[in-house]
Amino acid sequence: MPKCPLSCCLQDSTNNDERDNESLLSSHHVDHCKDYESLDYDKCYNRPYRELVQQISQQNRGIRYDVKKEILSWFSIFIIGILTALVAFFIDSIIKLLTHLKLSTVNNFMVDCPHWSCVPQALFVLLAFNLLFVGIAAFLVVYGEPLAAGSGIPEIKCYLNGVKVRNVTRFRTLVCKAVGVLFSVSGGLLVGKEGPMIHSGGVIGAGVPQFESFTFRGLKLKLPFFRSDRDKRDFVSAGAAAGVAAAFGAPIGGVLFSLEEGSSFWNQSLTWKTLFCTMTSTFTLNFFLSGTQHNSWGSFYQNGLLTFGVFQCPPDNTKCHLWTAKDLLLFIVMGFGGGIFGLIFNAINTKITVFRLHYLAKKPKIYRLLEALFVGMATTLVAYLSPLFIGDCKKMTSDGMNASTADEVQRFLCPNNSYNDMATLFYNPQETAIKQLFHHSGEFSLLTLGIFFIFFFLLSCWTYGASVPSGLFVPCILCGAAYGRFVANFLSSYFGMDHIYLGTFSLIGAAAFLGGVVRMTISLTVILIECTNEITLSLPIMVTLMVAKWAGDIVNEGLYDIHIHLKSVPLLEWESPSNAADLDASDIMNTRLKFVFPYTRVRSIINLLRTTAHNSFPVVTMAPNTDDEVVTCEGNSPFVANQRYRSSSVLTRLQVERHRARTLSHNNTELVPVELPINDESSEADMTNSTDSWSTLHDNLRPLTFHGMILRTQLTTLLKNHIDYKQQDGPQSQMKMNYNEMNRDYPRFSSVHDLDWEGTDQNHIMDLTPYMHPCPHIAHPDSPVPQVFNLFRTMGLRHLPVVNSTGEVLGIITRHNLTHHYIEEISKKMNRAQNTVAS
Repeated sequence: MPKCPLSCCLQDSTNNDERDNESLLSSHHVDHCKDYESLDYDKCYNRPYRELVQQISQQNRGIRYDVKKEILSWFSIFIIGILTALVAFFIDSIIKLLTHLKLSTVNNFMVDCPHWSCVPQALFVLLAFNLLFVGIAAFLVVYGEPLAAGSGIPEIKCYLNGVKVRNVTRFRTLVCKAVGVLFSVSGGLLVGKEGPMIHSGGVIGAGVPQFESFTFRGLKLKLPFFRSDRDKRDFVSAGAAAGVAAAFGAPIGGVLFSLEEGSSFWNQSLTWKTLFCTMTSTFTLNFFLSGTQHNSWGSFYQNGLLTFGVFQCPPDNTKCHLWTAKDLLLFIVMGFGGGIFGLIFNAINTKITVFRLHYLAKKPKIYRLLEALFVGMATTLVAYLSPLFIGDCKKMTSDGMNASTADEVQRFLCPNNSYNDMATLFYNPQETAIKQLFHHSGEFSLLTLGIFFIFFFLLSCWTYGASVPSGLFVPCILCGAAYGRFVANFLSSYFGMDHIYLGTFSLIGAAAFLGGVVRMTISLTVILIECTNEITLSLPIMVTLMVAKWAGDIVNEGLYDIHIHLKSVPLLEWESPSNAADLDASDIMNTRLKFVFPYTRVRSIINLLRTTAHNSFPVVTMAPNTDDEVVTCEGNSPFVANQRYRSSSVLTRLQVERHRARTLSHNNTELVPVELPINDESSEADMTNSTDSWSTLHDNLRPLTFHGMILRTQLTTLLKNHIDYKQQDGPQSQMKMNYNEMNRDYPRFSSVHDLDWEGTDQNHIMDLTPYMHPCPHIAHPDSPVPQVFNLFRTMGLRHLPVVNSTGEVLGIITRHNLTHHYIEEISKKMNRAQNTVAS
């Protein structure tokens, strides 16, 4: 059998992490999966790291390294909280200025105007303002940073799960998100500013601890701390929680949101730091809002961007109660209704998003800009015309309104001392409309509430996912509040339930609809309780959210999870797929290995990095004898029995390829790279008559003794710094790099295509042993997939080598091999193959 030299094996027998079984997946799923890679959450215990640990342990004087790091981490958390609050204050202040400018200009045409005579002029001015603002927001997204579209919560969730989403934490993304959302909200779109605040906080959390900026080149403090994905992950978690706290004035809810919905990895110290960050964000924003809006600096009057006000019955209404035990049954029914509305909302938005991905994403960018403008125009027409045709003029009652609430209603061509109920909901800012539904005891007709709910439902569903920054929380709260107010008015009018407090039912409706859309439970309960400042409402809110989630989960998932799956992000859920129990690690691993040797020429490493896109490579040595070992001894002695057991229990890569050829060739010939003899007892003549490709594959599948893993970024760093030696000088002449030097370029390491090779002797040899990870987590080929999934998921791994009992590496398991979609396809293929063989 022809032999292959080591230099040939380095290129020919190498692995492909993602593409070995690409044919199992749909082309759409695979193409998008390859756009993502995993983050490095596992520590690399190579020589530079061990030397750093040893250096830290030997420090006996002054402030220790770990103490400095801990102090700096708390300082970073403090700065993250302050900056997140300042961004929220900036967004809120500019939105109020732009909204006041727009509405005051439009209202000038509506004051003391005969009915209908000024409608065209006012509508034209309103359209001009809204289309201008929406156009700016869409331009920042389409031509600035596409990742700034939407709320950003799915992207942050993916990042904290271990998926590297490109540009998700860039400063440019923060600018486009923060500036874009204030224009999209001011432009009358049915979106909220609270969702994007979570993404903004995550970006701030990722950038502050680096103490340097690639946008502002002069900002670089050269601090050697937090230079890993593992450290950055914790700060992003704290920043996302700070965004929630700033948006809703809910510091505890922010911590629980990051724990429940965002982070996939958590530790006890992170809890305290995140709480400190949310407290800092909440009270910083409270300080500025109270001072600027109420001229009461230091009074901490307003908690966050969205507050629900005080829930209390009027003093003169002795029959009124916030809620009773009988009402709890109604809340359960409302929760079920909110879950149904939520699943319908998610289903419609899924169809719209699929259309955008299949058609608009393939068109020139101008189409996405035009779609956003069209959505803005449709929203403006509905919001302006529906009060004229559907709204009713209601009289202002002195007992139902105080001075502040009277200023928040919209007259909209109604006589003096009256207001238009539809305009009060559609024409006001969404936060004002929510307070009107929660606390205004004036009348909103059932027709107005029903039509408003339908219009708002459809328009907000259409808007979310367009090419503008858009939050989902506030639109869902307003839509649900109209649903709850409709139920309360219906029960009060037709069933004589005069004890009902309308605000409670509006709040329960908001919780039901919001829970039905996003499917959050614990964190959303605490957020709503902190917004209401009423602990007595905790039980109905909790029960409603649980029922809404159970009802919605019957058909589909939460909207954030749906958008993650539509983008084919390889997110790892909390639990492994149910059909993974019948699979082993050898069934899902990739066997086409790209590997390096402990001592490799620079030329080979450069060629390897140029011809592959993989981010990690096994470091192996190759056995000189490639023939299959067969036990020829006879007898029943313990020695012979042990040798037979060893021979039968050791799975090799060649046996894996033969097994896959047997089981999968019936249904998917693409999985069999060459024509393999599938009979283990094939005669020597059969082997001779086999194709040359069999010989090549057999030679390339020689046993590879596993010694460790090395990352692409580590190889490029070594190449960039010329860490190599001449063959005649020996490995001891190779220069050394410490831990800080290895991570100096984090997080944007140099690419092999950007390095300058002029003057580089590519015949030099590189000693990789000091820099590889010598003790990574490994899996046995017979390990059940659920066990592999739990190891990969809980440890935050990026690559999991599969090693047999003799130390031979058989394959690599990556994040893509553990996704629900991939495992489901593998299971289906194997079941069909088994059925075919059985028949």
